[in-house]
Amino acid sequence: MSLAGKRIAVVMPAYNAERTLEKTLGEFPSGLVDHVILVDDCSRDETAELARRLGLETHVHTRNRGYGGHQKTCYRLALERQADIVVMVHPDYQYTPRLLRAICSMIAEADYDVILGSRILCGGAWRGGMPRYKYLANRLLTAFENLCLGQKLSEYHTGYRAYRRSVLEAIDYESFSDDFVFDNQMLATIILAGWNIGELSCPTRYFAEASSINFRRSCRYGLGVLSVSLGGLWRRLTRRGQTRSAGGRQSEAGPPQAEGSR
Repeated sequence: MSLAGKRIAVVMPAYNAERTLEKTLGEFPSGLVDHVILVDDCSRDETAELARRLGLETHVHTRNRGYGGHQKTCYRLALERQADIVVMVHPDYQYTPRLLRAICSMIAEADYDVILGSRILCGGAWRGGMPRYKYLANRLLTAFENLCLGQKLSEYHTGYRAYRRSVLEAIDYESFSDDFVFDNQMLATIILAGWNIGELSCPTRYFAEASSINFRRSCRYGLGVLSVSLGGLWRRLTRRGQTRSAGGRQSEAGPPQAEGSR
């Protein structure tokens, strides 16, 4: 019980992270995290063996499940360990775990349900070496998502995320994609449900061993993001129309609830 009486679990979706795992763990704040759970998605290197030697709770998929399927296992295991706050930290050393205390504090001690480590705030992506085409795609997709979902987030595509337990319990994430678009399905669902999202500026490192997706899969991911965003816009418009219709029939009931309230 390290922070405001909250049990904190860090989940690490790992794939070929043998060369970066130990460096990532070396930046964990001492005495903060109650559980570190690494899930290996059929790596071709010795990631799982190293994780066990380092004393991590280690699970290995019998087949490659993809980035979304990877996270599903991570969150299920964290909830089984009775975690109050679940943070995803990639073991590829791209995002620094030194921000864990700040991220968890925003949930444990402030009114946030979800925290995103943003690479865009304060120019972290540029300084970290994000490729120009990825930066441009990030900005364009984020602008479109904000327009569709009625938000002002700096980015939707970071892999550094923290969730309050109640959020993960309420979302049917098992029904989401097993691919990279899983992250956007999660955020769209969270936004439409009205949970409180906070962002924290996060420095980022881009280098050969850092996880990345190739151009073809990036294009497929982008199309998936557009589809999720348009689906969210449709649900917002449908909900608004239903609210107005109900308000017109039952004006004596008072003003309708604010969109997204719980």
